[in-house]
Amino acid sequence: MRFLSRRDFIKDSAVLAALAAAGVGVGGKASAAAKSDKETKSGDAASQLRVAVVGVHGRGQEHVHGFAGKNNCVVTTICDADSDVIGPAMRSAEKAQGQAPKYEQDIRKVVEDKNIDIISIATPNHWHSLAAIWGLQNGKNVYVEKPVSHNVSEGRRVVEVARKTGRLCQAGTQSRSSTGLIEAMQFLRDGKIGKITVARGLCYKPRGSIGKVSGPQQPPKTVDYNLWCGPAPMDPVMRKQFHYDWHWFWDYGCGDLGNQGIHEMDKARWGLGKAELPKGVVSVGGRYGYIDDGQTANTQICVFDYGDSELIFEVRGLKTDPLRDVKVGNIIYGSEGYLVIPSYSEAIAFTNDGAVIKKFSGGGDHFANFVSAVRSGKVADLHADIEEGHISSALCHLGNVSYRLGTEQAFGKKADALGDDKEAAETLERMEQHLKDNQVPLEEVQLRVGRNLKFDPKTETFLGDKDADGMLTREYRKGFEVPAKA
Repeated sequence: MRFLSRRDFIKDSAVLAALAAAGVGVGGKASAAAKSDKETKSGDAASQLRVAVVGVHGRGQEHVHGFAGKNNCVVTTICDADSDVIGPAMRSAEKAQGQAPKYEQDIRKVVEDKNIDIISIATPNHWHSLAAIWGLQNGKNVYVEKPVSHNVSEGRRVVEVARKTGRLCQAGTQSRSSTGLIEAMQFLRDGKIGKITVARGLCYKPRGSIGKVSGPQQPPKTVDYNLWCGPAPMDPVMRKQFHYDWHWFWDYGCGDLGNQGIHEMDKARWGLGKAELPKGVVSVGGRYGYIDDGQTANTQICVFDYGDSELIFEVRGLKTDPLRDVKVGNIIYGSEGYLVIPSYSEAIAFTNDGAVIKKFSGGGDHFANFVSAVRSGKVADLHADIEEGHISSALCHLGNVSYRLGTEQAFGKKADALGDDKEAAETLERMEQHLKDNQVPLEEVQLRVGRNLKFDPKTETFLGDKDADGMLTREYRKGFEVPAKA
């Protein structure tokens, strides 16, 4: 399987930038994505962009709000495998734009519709990459929610297909459009707090038990379960709540590491200033505080080795106190200070003594940025190009690969779980105290200690570990295969 190397990507991007400067659009066509044409109608502000929103039970509602009646866009199509959840999205679109969209249950018909310019994807995770690829291959520009993939390989494939087709693809990591964070990251790049050594991402978000079922459950009658499963196995439903709780099952979701956590993972990597995947990863944790049908960790630490620096990520699903007043956000440590990011649009820089250096604030419209880039036809105009979304999503997947390949051991033997890494060891000590504070009986539960994995960021494969390499992709159901190459 061939992967587009970072060197090839940089080289190709330079070529694309030169072509754009010469008035030639990406993909080698004369401004195909920048000038209105009969098939795509993407281009100057005078041409209306027709949008299909795929998946509207949750985040997809924000997609409708972000496009309908704004920036000369019209939501013409609502698509969801469950016909019972579309009402609010249909009404919202009609109210915003004075025109009712049509409903289509089958995404395959949507991507083939020549009267659609943009596909905006807010499905469950396991559909993100394939839906994006199908949209790109059919000449659409694509906005795809985080994480952009369900595994590392398919995320890279979306990048390659976007480059091959010359279409634009924006990842739904909306903090990238926050003016406050853009300014804060430039502050870091300018060396204002010295050399960045550690970037910490926090997802301290309480999640209760999802309960246990005694046997397979029936999907809602309004759901086309074959379409809902798509690339994933069409197995019996083993959860009480059909919608949303798929997040905690490996076949469909990635746990909170790849749910809320992906936003903080992206900001942590952004703060670290790394445009590639790490050289190594190890993860520890477990599912504590209750026994339910959920499979993913609700308490997890991931440590990513970048050689000259590291990224440490923490997930806590039980009640917890904040770290430096942050529960869902980031702390970036430099040699001369640190930056606290408590939300998607705010940051505060401190000296090592705790004195405030500077505050940053200001949001942004991620959907508007995407539309603007579609009209310009320039990848460089995207705040969260699919390459950025792929790398941050892949970090989440790498952490879960290590965790899933781990072994269970008593908490008393945890001393060497994260090696001799001082920052990681301190993080593990805090996690243990957090569990004690939640009355988790550590003498009765096990700590899953993930496999310490070495990784080649150029080939995006593990070094000397076939088990781990096998988890870079998955088996796909017939008719829903993510292509092995673009």
